[in-house]
Amino acid sequence: MDPNLTNPKHTAVRLRVALSALMRQLRQAAPPEGIGSARLSAIGALYLRGPMTPTELAAHERVKLQTLTRLLAELEADAWVARKPDPDDGRRSVLSLTPLGIRQLTADVQRREASLAAAIDGALTPAQQANLLKACDAIDALTAALGGTAEAADARMRKPAKAR
Repeated sequence: MDPNLTNPKHTAVRLRVALSALMRQLRQAAPPEGIGSARLSAIGALYLRGPMTPTELAAHERVKLQTLTRLLAELEADAWVARKPDPDDGRRSVLSLTPLGIRQLTADVQRREASLAAAIDGALTPAQQANLLKACDAIDALTAALGGTAEAADARMRKPAKAR
């Protein structure tokens, strides 16, 4: 048996390289009218986690609040995000995704998933597709082990879009 098949370090490197290349291709294949990665990440976080303060969003995105200021202003100007006073502390504000923001997000995600589905159908055999699906379970387990909640995130993205 190939020793690399049971070597966690080799597997970690191979997984990181493969996922990085796939994500890069998905970003490059996004249509010009698609949502940019920074916007997608911010509105995706609001969709998955619900309303939050700008500080909480910055912490979730692992960026400084100042980094998000311009992006949030653009999202508000486009009516994708609404800002309301925090009911617990009037000095703070709470951001939430608007119905338009939800529609934009779900349309973009559906376009990206359709593109990926077409590539899967065209490039992989049925056996490879089955193996890829099994690998997704393993990736979900890794996400959970690293402190994430892949199952919860995926389930929420699959729900019908509605305003929160």
